[in-house]
Order: sequence, then structure tokens, then C-alpha cells
Amino acid sequence: MFDFFRKYNKIVMIFLFLLIIPSFVLFGVERYQGSGGDEKVARIQGHDITRPEWDQQHRVETDRIRQQSPNVDPTVLDSDALRYATLERMVRDRVLAAAAAKTNMTVSEDRLARMFAQDPGLAAFRTPDGKFDRDAFMRVTGRTPEQYEASVRSDMTTQQVLLGVSGTAFTPPALASTTINAFYDSREIQVARFAPDSFASKVAVSDADIESYYKDHMAQFQAPERADIEYLVLDIEAAKKNIVLSDADLQTYYKDNTARFGTKEERRASHILINAPASMPAADREKAKAKAEQLLAEVKKAPNTFADVARKNSDDDLTAKNGGQFDMGPKGSLVAKPLDDAVFALKKGEISSLIETEFGFHIVQLNDIKPAQVTPFEQVRATIENEARAQQATQEFAKAAEVFTDAVYQSPDSLKPAAEKLKLTIQTAKNVARTAASGAAGALASRNFLSALFAPDSLERKQNTEAIEVGSSQLAAGRVTQYTPAHAVPLADVKDKIRAQLVTERAAVLAKTEGEAKLAAWTAKADGATFGAPVTVSRREAQSQPLPVIDAALRADASKLPALVGVDLGAQGYVVVRVTKVVPRTPPAPELAKQEQAQVGQSIAAAEDAAYYNLLKERFKAEILVPKPADTLPVAGR
Repeated sequence: MFDFFRKYNKIVMIFLFLLIIPSFVLFGVERYQGSGGDEKVARIQGHDITRPEWDQQHRVETDRIRQQSPNVDPTVLDSDALRYATLERMVRDRVLAAAAAKTNMTVSEDRLARMFAQDPGLAAFRTPDGKFDRDAFMRVTGRTPEQYEASVRSDMTTQQVLLGVSGTAFTPPALASTTINAFYDSREIQVARFAPDSFASKVAVSDADIESYYKDHMAQFQAPERADIEYLVLDIEAAKKNIVLSDADLQTYYKDNTARFGTKEERRASHILINAPASMPAADREKAKAKAEQLLAEVKKAPNTFADVARKNSDDDLTAKNGGQFDMGPKGSLVAKPLDDAVFALKKGEISSLIETEFGFHIVQLNDIKPAQVTPFEQVRATIENEARAQQATQEFAKAAEVFTDAVYQSPDSLKPAAEKLKLTIQTAKNVARTAASGAAGALASRNFLSALFAPDSLERKQNTEAIEVGSSQLAAGRVTQYTPAHAVPLADVKDKIRAQLVTERAAVLAKTEGEAKLAAWTAKADGATFGAPVTVSRREAQSQPLPVIDAALRADASKLPALVGVDLGAQGYVVVRVTKVVPRTPPAPELAKQEQAQVGQSIAAAEDAAYYNLLKERFKAEILVPKPADTLPVAGR
């Protein structure tokens, strides 16, 4: 049969071509590629956000967080809560952008220019002559100036959408006072506690009780699945080790960067300034120039008198008192470029011709030269090698990543070939769970890596996972060497734990029963009631009291004091609270009262922002299509 295929392989290929192509036409290419990449995770006004877009944005945000806070817990960055918060921000940005477009909101060029001029972050990218260093900006930010401008313009435009609401928020003093007083509202209370520990000796738990509880709550006594694994991590540092640098390479790098491995030449000069700004009338400028030329002739005849002439005639008050002398500095340290160029063109002791700048007319004398000094190659060899490796690391990592990905795929039953090719160390870990453990770091904190390890194919065949991105410029691959599925913990191992739990639960019931009985008796007749010492509590100062006790005390009818209320604290027992009096707040100082009213106003503005944003979400039919995690992070404006 195989001889037939070999003999008529062209005919077979044509037949297969005719068979497959119509299926692509009828069913679409996506049936063959899989639809996971196009999964819709959110929709705004009929426009979708896909999972790849979400993943990319989350990578951008987490990379930025890692740069700003290198010690951040990786499990937080890879958590469902943080990922969902990223998606919510994406939806919010698009909703506000849609609202801005709908209302034709724009940002004027003048306003944008003023904002850029006042931005201290952009000042670092300006050269001494005031020009914008485009290359430095792109190198540091990873964006072109045009992309940055578009981003800022978009942010300013969308900010205007909510500013129309929050900017008009109004907080009457009465509303602010009521809100603040609820926070400072205080009560004097006494408490009588009925702790479960006091009733534990009255509880009897039999073996039959324990066995019954065990059977009824099997889900509580499940040991989670665990795996012993081995894994490899490829990162920038690992890639650097594979970079081979010759002495010639290091020498070339040293020569190209000589100025960085020593000190630049510095010069000290003196000058005489005759003020003549561009705004000065032409006639006055001519007079100033004539005076400068006269002084130039004087110091040319008697160079030793330069300092005295500067003290008497220079209009630069800062240097005139020192005979016109500047501090020692490298090229580029002087504000005016023509003046700087002149200083570095003179010989020691030489006096320049007349120099014109935006400030007026200058005469310069070079006083001293401190030659440039270069650190010998051998003293900076280690630094040069490290820097040269760092420069090549990104390119080397890309090459190594390709080798890494291919090696773990081509040898699916072992990580050794990949480790040998890239000089990596095979690491091991025992009792690894499907979710990252608290304090986990690196690959073991990556949800994607753990998911790949616990995928059915990985568990059944014990083969390598694919190369997984576990961080910025970090890849990992691993394999399961031993797998223990989830299983029930034997009763013997948890018997004592169940007994203690049943004692606690039943003791809490007895404590509540006793507390409720005392509450009823003391309400009927206050004599004989036993309470602790009075304490003053509020939402701001709980005095170590549980929150349910504070809430109950503040809810008691202030017109019918003293009052008794009972509070069930569950496993912590039962409390009877005696509310004795309302403790009025001492009026705050006027400045503090003003600050408090402002804080309430900010809270009200934030609430109005949130309400308006929710209205916009409905208007533009915004919806998130993936389930919300149990624990999510707050998003501004949500």
C-alpha cells in the first residue's frame, strides 16, 4: 500500500489539495487555527477587546510595575484580581474616549504646549541649547514623541468628560457635618463577654460525633494535588553568560567610550560682560559695543589688569566681584554656546576677541586648563565587559529564546539537552501546587507556568511544557516527575482537629445561650448585672472592640439610654453591651474643619464620577464578557 503512495504521490497530493481547500472555504480558517486567540473579553459600543489585547496590556502594566518596584511579589502581578483590574481600566478608557468623541471634546494646541513646557519629566530630555533630544526620549520611554503626544492628548480629552461632573460637585456644610459626625460619633459602653473557652469543659464529643462530622464534611479534608517537578529558566543573566567577548572587542568598546572612563578636560576663564540684550535700542547697543571694544583694547595691552577691569566694568554681578572668573568646568557648562566655544578655543593666558551673545558683548581670558584624564584599560576591564555584555544581552536573549523553545520541544522527555545547549541549571521543586504558594518567586509564581505543568497532557505523559513567558525577558519550561492527585485525608490524621472544632462550635452555642439569658434577665432587672469598666468607642477609635460591637452600640437608640444590646460573635462567643451615654465630639479647629469638609467634597465628587461613569457604560453598551474573580481590586471611577 505504501508503495502505491510513493509511486503516485503527485496524484495523492492533488487529491488532498482538492479535498482540503473547499473545507477552508466552507468552514473558515479559524476552525483549523483554533478560536482561542480571538476570544472576546469585553465589548464597548459594538467594538471588542480580545484576550491577546488584554494580555498585551497586562504585560505592559506589570513590566512598568516591575521597573518601579523590583521587589514586588510576582504572585500579585499574576493574580486574577490584578488582571481583571487591567481589563476594567481598558474598558473605562474606551468608554471615556467614546464619550469624548461623541461630545466633540478636544484639547487646544496652546493648552497642550503649556502642559509640555511645565512637565518636569520632559526637561531631562532637553539639551543645553534648548533642543529636544528625540533619541534619548525614545531610548528611555520606548515611545516616539508623537506617540507620547497622542497619549497625553487622549488622556487630557477623556479627563474632560468626568471633569464636567466632579468639577461642579457641591458639598453643603450641613451635609459635610452629618457625614463627618457619623465617623466621629462616640458612645460610652460597658461589655460583658461570654467566651466559648469558658464553656468548653461542658462539651462532650464522642468518636461517633467525629466520624459523622468527617463524613458530612469530606470536602474540608481533601489534600490538594501535588507535583514534584524539574524546570529550566532562561533570563537575561543566563543569556549574558553565553556571550563571548574577545580582547579586541573590549578594546574597541573602551576606545569608543573613552570619555566615560575618566574625566573630561575642564577650563577656568574670566570674562567681562557689557549688557546689550536684543531688546535694547540699536543706538544703545552700538554704545555698548563701543565700550566693549575700548575695554578689549585695554586688556589686550595689559593682560595682567583683566581682573581689575572686570571688577570695575563687568555687568555680570555674580562674577565681577571675583575679577570676572568662572568656576572650573567641562565643555558645555557655560549657558551661552558662543562663550563656551570661545573658552575652549583659547590657549592659557590668551584673551579672546569680542564675543556677542544674547546677553551682550563679552571679553574672555583663559586662566587655567585641567587636562582630561583617562582610566587605564585594565582598571575598568570588568566594567567594560559587563557593559558590553549588557548591550548584547537583548539580542543574545532573543537567539537563546529560539534555541530554548526548540530544544524543549524537540526532546520532550528531558530538559537536559536544552540545559546543555544553553549552559542552564536544571532546578527542582517538590510538592508544587496548581496555584502559586505564598512567597513563591520566579517561575513558581507564574500562573501560566503552573497551568502548563498541571495540564492533562503534561501530567499524563510527564513531558516538557512549552517555553512559557514568566516575566520580562524570562522564559521557563518544566516537566512533572511525580504527581499525587487530590485525595481525602484519613480520619485518623484529622481526628484531633475535628474534635477541637466541634468543641469550639458547641461551646460557642452554649456561650450564646448563656449570653441571651443574661440579656433577658438584665433587661428585666438591672440589679446583679456585671459589666467591665466603661470605655468610649467610635468607628474611628474601636478600643480593641470587635466591629459588630461598635456597630451595635452606635445603633442603640440614643434617646433611651442606658440601653442593653446583645451581639453574636459566632466562634468568638457572645457579648452583652451596655450603652451608657453619647459622648459629643469636641468641635475641631477651623482649619481642620475646613480640611474635613474638603475631604467629604472629594468623596462626593468621586461618587458622582462613579455614578456618571456607570451611566456612560450603559449608554455605550459596555460589558465585560469574562467572569469576575472573587477578589478584585478597586478601579478609579468604577
